Amino acid sequence: MSWLGEAWLGLRLAAELPGYLRRPLTLDAARAAVMARLARREASFLEVVRHRIYERSASPYRALLARAGCEWGDLERLVRRDGLEDALRALYRAGVYLTVDEFKGRRPIVRGGQTIPASLDALRNPGLGPQVSSRTSGSRGAPVPVPSDLEFLRDRAVNTLVVLAARGGLGWRHATWTVPGSDALVPVLRLAMSGAPPSRWFALVAATHPGLHPRYRWSERAVSWAWALAGRGRLRPEPATLEDPAPIVRWLADTRRAGVIPHVYTLVSPAVRLCHAAQAAGIDLAGAQFTVTGEPLTAPRLAAIHGVGAEARPTYASVEAGAIGEGCLHRETPDDVHVLRDRLAVVQPADDAGPLPGTALLLSSIRAVGPFTFLNVSLGDQADLHERSCGCPLETVGWTTHLRAIRSQEKLTAWGMSLLDSDVVRVLEEALPARFGGGPTHYQLVEDVAEAGTPCLRLLVHPAVGPVDPAEVAAAFLAAIAPGRGAERIASLVWAQAGAVRVERRPPVAATSGKIHHVALTSSGGP
Repeated sequence: MSWLGEAWLGLRLAAELPGYLRRPLTLDAARAAVMARLARREASFLEVVRHRIYERSASPYRALLARAGCEWGDLERLVRRDGLEDALRALYRAGVYLTVDEFKGRRPIVRGGQTIPASLDALRNPGLGPQVSSRTSGSRGAPVPVPSDLEFLRDRAVNTLVVLAARGGLGWRHATWTVPGSDALVPVLRLAMSGAPPSRWFALVAATHPGLHPRYRWSERAVSWAWALAGRGRLRPEPATLEDPAPIVRWLADTRRAGVIPHVYTLVSPAVRLCHAAQAAGIDLAGAQFTVTGEPLTAPRLAAIHGVGAEARPTYASVEAGAIGEGCLHRETPDDVHVLRDRLAVVQPADDAGPLPGTALLLSSIRAVGPFTFLNVSLGDQADLHERSCGCPLETVGWTTHLRAIRSQEKLTAWGMSLLDSDVVRVLEEALPARFGGGPTHYQLVEDVAEAGTPCLRLLVHPAVGPVDPAEVAAAFLAAIAPGRGAERIASLVWAQAGAVRVERRPPVAATSGKIHHVALTSSGGP
């Protein structure tokens, strides 16, 4: 997006946000909204498909449905007869789906030798009035721009309020601790719209950091101005880095001493780092609450949070789809979440006979709001999807479907920051060999979990490369992944703060197939 477009979004946000902030949701209204959505799931899905797919000649979904011989009446009868989820599985078997590469335009849509014209614009919500600009973290290609609007955030705030109430959090004091951009704005605005506005806004990286795009600074100012115009007082980002999380540790301790439960929305790894810092300082965080996202909440990471007496629940979400699942209060695994069935339908191929693994997650839109329309879309994630009676308050809402062991095979992720595969290949095959010697198979990244439960990136350098200074190699890697002023630069800064890159002198790990992947996963719980 051009600077003019970014400026226009910022002006729209500052002008329209105060109206939303002045009318937060009530719990009764939020619960009623969720119940109404669940009661109309099939009807809402059919409305979305009819208006966003069958009435749009350019929609690739329409071409896929036509190829499957599924006209509007056929789909309506299928859903009414078999139910939504069974209908979606039948559509997948008939070739009606999109892989993550097809959805993001990295590969053409090909079915049975037929190539179906598609563009990302054909999948966007035509009724969107963008006010917030986001970008996906990307995986095998360029990041996808994802404009969003305040109605979408308010729609998500309905779920946020219901979940907070189930956790007993309506009387908590809230804060966010995130990086600049939509990752910061969305939770701040969503909490405010749900009637639980954050009292503090902490920043892992300052938007004024040299080299960052001005849009980060101006978007934060737009929210601060709107906050004041809405009569909410003063709210501005405050620095709290991974190297020095003391400001947020002090806020947590002070809030507890005041007899109020503190609640922080943040990424998984920063929450772990914060708890380690509190433990080292002898500060008890008993009762503190975290909502964590961005990375898998593994057993070692949850143990680190529990070690200071705090609790954490995960949110499973994507930039493109919004929230997909919220943490179960009677979980079986650390990352056990309830699927938000009022927002999305989630099914799986069920076996590995087709183009996607049997554990792949396929998303379909229930709500008409949101940046994109989904119809059996894979975003690259896999999980264990099942129905169970857990007995927690979220089950009583009607969210009975669970996800656990959620993993993505698409992204290099550590400390909540993700990096494009294309950038990894460029750095490992070009930048590092040019600087230190060796060839394209002499360098490899291994996503792992360190002893304390925090993520790390082990940068393997083959002994054949010759003598190198590990600190110099790590610094060169971080510099090479951050050529611009956007998300890559932020990832580099966060990883540098965390000391996430560890250089090891040993040959790269080969897969069972004999291939040496640029990014390898360990079996110790890494993403």
